[in-house]
Amino acid sequence: MPFARLATATTPTCHIGLGLAAVGRPGYINLGRDEDLGEDRDVETLRARTHELLDAAYAQGVRYVDAARSYGRSEEFLADWLARRPDADDVVVGSKWGYTYTADWSTDAERHEVKDHSLAAYERQRAESEALLGDRLDLYQIHSVTPDSPALTDKELHARLADAAAGGLTVGFSTSGPAQADAIRAALAITVDGEPLFRTVQSTYNALETSAGPALAEAHDAGLTVIVKEGMANGRLAGPHAPEALRAVAEETDLGPDAVALAVVLRQPWAGVVLSGAATVAQLASNLHAAAVDLTDEQLARLASLVEEPSAYWAQRGGLPWH
Repeated sequence: MPFARLATATTPTCHIGLGLAAVGRPGYINLGRDEDLGEDRDVETLRARTHELLDAAYAQGVRYVDAARSYGRSEEFLADWLARRPDADDVVVGSKWGYTYTADWSTDAERHEVKDHSLAAYERQRAESEALLGDRLDLYQIHSVTPDSPALTDKELHARLADAAAGGLTVGFSTSGPAQADAIRAALAITVDGEPLFRTVQSTYNALETSAGPALAEAHDAGLTVIVKEGMANGRLAGPHAPEALRAVAEETDLGPDAVALAVVLRQPWAGVVLSGAATVAQLASNLHAAAVDLTDEQLARLASLVEEPSAYWAQRGGLPWH
């Protein structure tokens, strides 16, 4: 079953997967993107960039890849790569529905994506995902559930998702926003015919934003696989953008701030898969060094001082420009 395979869809040394948000479209909110991608971001250039990343990730043991309908052409790029890599039949593929990409391959569109958690959106986007990925689609997640999402109360949608699960598709959800914990707990309470609906949860958790931690521990205890996104806080914990305390600990470990930041997440006992959102092969290699970081209690205490109030964190994230 795909759900069972998620437990091993990681590198041999650490639970790291590859997310394609940064390379499936020309514009995104990650800091440093101008330097990472340069000016040439046409479709074929980013297709080649995505394939290069996937080749490198696979060679280094990564076996979980995460896409979404709203990540531009990420599903298309991934499907192309899978078609030319028949040896990669052990890769577990996750995607998400609930946002529609609307930027038309532009970096300065007025709106880059539109949220819609309706049953109609699910049916349309699932057909689109399956047209590209076919039976390689293992996990399908509701994208960015918040406590007010209609996906939490739509019984007809729940029934359709349960039907998909009965057919072999693993069903999960992701969360965003300052009330992630509330959304997680509400989703955990959803059952169909007495059985829990969701088998995975994907949430933001990093050295700056830890508020979802207790709810993610509850999800893990309930049997869900926990996938962590935005472990680098959209670049705020990488390179020159990293806080001084993080850079200081990184210097002590002789590794990059990104590896230390991801190591903080990997230490959580409930973290099943931690996503790298690398845009370059060098970034991916540095991210994978997180498995080698052995943090002391004193270093962890210093890093704990970085935690922000959820409302402040998400307000800053919401203000990041699309590069």
